[in-house]
Amino acid sequence: MTLMILAMCAFVSLIVGIATEGWPKGAHDGLGIVASILLVVFVTATSDYKQSLQFRDLDKEKKKISIQVTRSGYRQKLSIYELLPGDIVHLAIGDQVPADGLFVSGFAVSIDESSLTGESEPVMVSAENPWLMSGTKVQDGSCKMLVTTVGMRTQWGKLMATLSEGGDDETPLQVKLNGVATVIGKIGLFFAVVTFAVLVQKLFSRKVLVGTQWSWAADEALELLEYFAIAVTIVVVAVPEGLPLAVTLSLAFAMQKMMNDKALVRHLAACETMGSATSICSDKTGTLTTNRMTVVKSCICMNVKEVGKQGPSDIPEKALKLLLQSIFTNTGGEVVKNKQGKREILGTPTEAAILDFGLALGGDFQAEREAGQILRVEPFNSSKKRMGVVLKFPEGGVRAHCKGASEIILAACDKAINTNGEVVSLQGDSLNLLKNTIDQFASEALRTLCLAYIELEGNVSAETPIPSSGYTCIGIVGIKDPVRPGVKESVALCRSAGITVRMVTGDNINTAKAIAKECGILRDGGIAIEGPDFREKSLKELNDLVPKIQVMARSSPLDKHTLVKHLRTTFGEVVAVTGDGTNDAPALHEADIGLAMGIAGTEVAKESADVIILDDNFSTIVTVAKWGRSVYVNIQKFVQFQLTVNIVALMVNFSSACLTGSTPLTAVQLLWVNMIMDTLGALALATEPPNEALMKRAPVGRQGNFISNVMWRNIFGQSLYQFVIIWFLQYKGKSFYGLYGYNSDLVLNTLIFNSFVFCQVKKNKLVYGCETWSVDRIDMIAMLQLFNEVNSREMEKVNVLNGIFSNQVFLGVLGATVVFQIIIIEFLGTFANTTPLTMMQWYYSVLTGFLSMPIAVILKMIPV
Repeated sequence: MTLMILAMCAFVSLIVGIATEGWPKGAHDGLGIVASILLVVFVTATSDYKQSLQFRDLDKEKKKISIQVTRSGYRQKLSIYELLPGDIVHLAIGDQVPADGLFVSGFAVSIDESSLTGESEPVMVSAENPWLMSGTKVQDGSCKMLVTTVGMRTQWGKLMATLSEGGDDETPLQVKLNGVATVIGKIGLFFAVVTFAVLVQKLFSRKVLVGTQWSWAADEALELLEYFAIAVTIVVVAVPEGLPLAVTLSLAFAMQKMMNDKALVRHLAACETMGSATSICSDKTGTLTTNRMTVVKSCICMNVKEVGKQGPSDIPEKALKLLLQSIFTNTGGEVVKNKQGKREILGTPTEAAILDFGLALGGDFQAEREAGQILRVEPFNSSKKRMGVVLKFPEGGVRAHCKGASEIILAACDKAINTNGEVVSLQGDSLNLLKNTIDQFASEALRTLCLAYIELEGNVSAETPIPSSGYTCIGIVGIKDPVRPGVKESVALCRSAGITVRMVTGDNINTAKAIAKECGILRDGGIAIEGPDFREKSLKELNDLVPKIQVMARSSPLDKHTLVKHLRTTFGEVVAVTGDGTNDAPALHEADIGLAMGIAGTEVAKESADVIILDDNFSTIVTVAKWGRSVYVNIQKFVQFQLTVNIVALMVNFSSACLTGSTPLTAVQLLWVNMIMDTLGALALATEPPNEALMKRAPVGRQGNFISNVMWRNIFGQSLYQFVIIWFLQYKGKSFYGLYGYNSDLVLNTLIFNSFVFCQVKKNKLVYGCETWSVDRIDMIAMLQLFNEVNSREMEKVNVLNGIFSNQVFLGVLGATVVFQIIIIEFLGTFANTTPLTMMQWYYSVLTGFLSMPIAVILKMIPV
């Protein structure tokens, strides 16, 4: 609306100017306003267009999904964009169905079709109901699917073709900044109306003083129009139009850099929200650890040994056969040969570790799979914490194998295989031995899994459920997942930044505590608790307990969700949550910022997250927090810089209008400073990279004020200095610079303008014997604001030049500002009401602007 008003003003100015002063002299003001409008629109449109292209690229990156496919007899990992009809896709719980297809084989497959049909009830898929549709999700079970249709020909593709993606919602920070801009805009409107009223009143008073009849000539109409233009441009300058641009540039810059740092931002708000995070609830496996599991210890047939020191000959033949059968049949992984003929293990890290253990004992994956018929499979379930398979053998007999969390599986066993390979009752010493082994493994930060079997009697079919008790324990394996390099340092960095890191895992509490201590998460005064105990606490107990919790083991999805919700609602914390499984989706959705793992994460987890950590590394999460803080601080720097410009412009024009009847800053000059400060200032300050100091201050949190007391101190201090300088030059500038003669007013106006963008002054007018002149704002504003832009790099530190030479964008913007300023002063005199300056006058302009830097040092010593 403001630009539309300016456009009308430019049109009228052109008509009246040309009619009264002729072409081209009378068109200068009108064309100046038109040029300013076009430049603002061009810069904004270019920025928006580039940003839309960047979002499009990021969106493409977000949609890159890899899947397991069997093609030409080889199982391989492909992008969904490479799928072809005829491929066999392997789907597991949590996966998104990438194309339309037919069920080939699988067990207990239920599909969530709510995204396609709106029905919340899952659909069971089997040979009788074989259709799978693109865009749906595997809620339970696993299967193989024959691809029949891909791309836009799928049901999901047809649905998407009828839709267009909506724009991004405004981020919380943008909402806050828009509120600031609205308030400042109202203040600017008030000053504009008052300024216009004062100028019109002066005009009327002048006519009365000289006894002029109330008749309007073209000069008075043009003067009134100029007053209106000045009032409108005061509104334009008062509203910090650069704020949306600064937010956009800062977020876009941060998103691109975060992408280089292995973090894909899915939602724009995540950049700034992560900067305010006060708590991180992190997974253990794959985030704090490497997610490359290896079986390092085992207790097979009551015999505890380190892997590598135990061979097939150390295990009784019958027990070894049962162990290998359990490993190779009760698994979600596979041992395959790739195109080069090399053996490759596919599956989750845990499955891969156990399969590798079985191969080391001399097992044959294909032989074991072909030895019996699989009747039923129960995939791993986070609530049951176990998985099972039912086998039928050609020679007769049916056997079920089960594996999972050691305490749960061991509780389901009443027998065990001893050192001689005999099945004995599990009680007394043998039970204590296994329990002590589990505790010992866990204390060494090993993840333990128990393997067991049961012989089934009677008529067993695919619908027969796998028993929950009566098993015989084959053995326990201890799997090591080493802590990632740099995690301990990253956790320490979070602590220094005021961010509390909590580990929430489904592992045994002893394993969780050992890893947490190794990472530096569990410290003196912290509490480690198990999910079942957490569930039983009353609300009052939770209020006392939650702030002290540093480790939660054996947690269910509901426990994690409850913890996050309690931290957010009761304690007002800004919570970030990491997750990789389908079961983490509720907590990821509940959190202020959800961080999904890009490698180990399921598609459901990624879809529920705001940021995808492409390398599954906790150190990357800390990098995201650092960039988030950088975004927040950069925008604060810009607001501090921008408000200084606005306040000075308002003070100068308002006071001058009230005292002298004219304003020192013309419409063209006001628009120029607004553009140069908004556009180039936003570009310079929004692209400042993060530094380590950002992680040594407390987080802003949910309740922090955006414009801090430090910012107000700097804004008002610099505004007062600039206002004093402009008024000093306005009234004492001629004698100070030694300016005399015909062109002295124009030279002085140029100097004042040059001092203000480096400082600036305008053409003289004779007003009833009084010589008055206005500040030609391009020069004066330029110098003051150029150096103030450098001052704004640091809001509290004295050394504002630290790291400036490593920020090429900032240096480029400063250089461009200087070049534009020289062009306007030296070559656009008639258009901008300036005149070329001597070298000495340029020196004084630069010196005037430079003095703002020692002023900034003094201001920063004032406590707030």
